[in-house]
Amino acid sequence: MSSEHTLEQTAVPTAEEAAEAPGYRLFDLRVLRTSRLSPNFTRITFTGDDLAFFADKGFDQRIKVLFPLPDGTLTPLADGADWYMRWRALPEELRNPIRTYTVRAVRQEPRELDVDFVLHGDTSPASRWATHAAPGDPVLVVGPNAACQGPTGGQEWAPPAGAARLLLAGDETAVPAISAIAESLSGDVRARVLLEVPEAADALPLAVPPGVEVTWLPREGARHGDLLVPAVREALAGLRVSGGAAGPLEDVDVDADILWEVPEEASGGDGFYAWLAGEAGVVKTLRRHLVQEAGVDRSSVAFMGYWRMGRSEAN
Repeated sequence: MSSEHTLEQTAVPTAEEAAEAPGYRLFDLRVLRTSRLSPNFTRITFTGDDLAFFADKGFDQRIKVLFPLPDGTLTPLADGADWYMRWRALPEELRNPIRTYTVRAVRQEPRELDVDFVLHGDTSPASRWATHAAPGDPVLVVGPNAACQGPTGGQEWAPPAGAARLLLAGDETAVPAISAIAESLSGDVRARVLLEVPEAADALPLAVPPGVEVTWLPREGARHGDLLVPAVREALAGLRVSGGAAGPLEDVDVDADILWEVPEEASGGDGFYAWLAGEAGVVKTLRRHLVQEAGVDRSSVAFMGYWRMGRSEAN
């Protein structure tokens, strides 16, 4: 099964097709080049004619990547809104591994899509593939459909218009999303960006406006959150967040449930808005501090458990 036969070629949609187009669709892509950014980050640039129909939404746009099976093949998968059900229905030996990532950059011309991968050896199919990826290697990407006339989903960055003091914090899995958000901020906001990474050499250059202060927090063997949690506490004080009374906060079992709380209508409260993502246990700790201890309004902060220690996305 070669990648060029994974999906049928897609033509420009008609008006009727566009009206019914799903928010996400499959993109038949291949590796164009790889760039090692640091000891634990690599950037893989994908290309393919399908990218003509990829909606460039920016910010923290999520996509899903389906990786080849051990024999290097991609099982044919019909496009459509029910792609996930079709994938789940496949026999396990034909089900390509799937993981969620953030778009780092899209260039419609010359049809390029950048995705930054966190490397952790051969401990997972995704990391193993990214470590050894070479030009020409095929993948399937599930991403936003430019033909869709409505919302395409997969984005959580939606601060209120009046938010001028921002806090963005996360671990290495959130670095691509936070980097894209920080680089898109206007020059009239004040923002603290806190990024916990495995080691000092993982601090990547970011082109941010003058009011954005970026702090890299290399663990150098420490546990996840050991640097990020106290840094968030300190940043809240520096941003002069005027918290109110602590509100009720239901417990979330991060070993059984996904911790994902994004306000539908962010208020920004007193002009403050926070966006936090990373290991679910650490995000849960930050959630408790911001809401219960600091009294931050829950409509002024987004919490996202990108992953859970000891569990793969497939669990």
